[in-house]
Amino acid sequence: MSKNRLEAFSDGVIAVIITIMALEMKAPHGESLETLRPLLPVLISYVLSFVFIGIYWNNHHHLLQAAERVSGAILWANLHLLFWLSLIPFVTAWMGQNNFATLPVALYGMVLLFAAIAYYILAHTLIAHHGKNSRLASALGSDFKGKISVGLYAVAIPLAFANPSIAYGLYILVAVMWLVPDRRIENALGR
Repeated sequence: MSKNRLEAFSDGVIAVIITIMALEMKAPHGESLETLRPLLPVLISYVLSFVFIGIYWNNHHHLLQAAERVSGAILWANLHLLFWLSLIPFVTAWMGQNNFATLPVALYGMVLLFAAIAYYILAHTLIAHHGKNSRLASALGSDFKGKISVGLYAVAIPLAFANPSIAYGLYILVAVMWLVPDRRIENALGR
């Protein structure tokens, strides 16, 4: 089965997710900079979520670039990932509108955790389909950053109940870690 429809559908869903997040931000009533102050938590949560969606879009693109074909299992694994990503606008808005309160920050982390797990499932479903000796399998290797990300989310979620700011800081740390370009797939395809 061709991967083109999967890529196009995923790109469309991710574009809609970003659009929904942008539409959740409402302009303040008033013209001074002071009217923006109450919206800072909303803006800060939007920026982090936009970065996460961008990271997933970028890595999803590279992952599928390395794939030669897809199967029904891959389609379902991809939908699983898109499901968790589609919840990001909701938890982003809830967290920002409630000034990074405990439960919204913890739920935000849970959505990020399950999105990371879903990405892992998608990657390993692709590897199973292409074989353990495929370029994709060798490109992904041990996926150290993916495992560290899951670990940081797992620590941050319960930590949110003690200190939401530290949990949010761990989410930022994961985003920064992924902003450093991951060239594994590009390098494997270049061989």
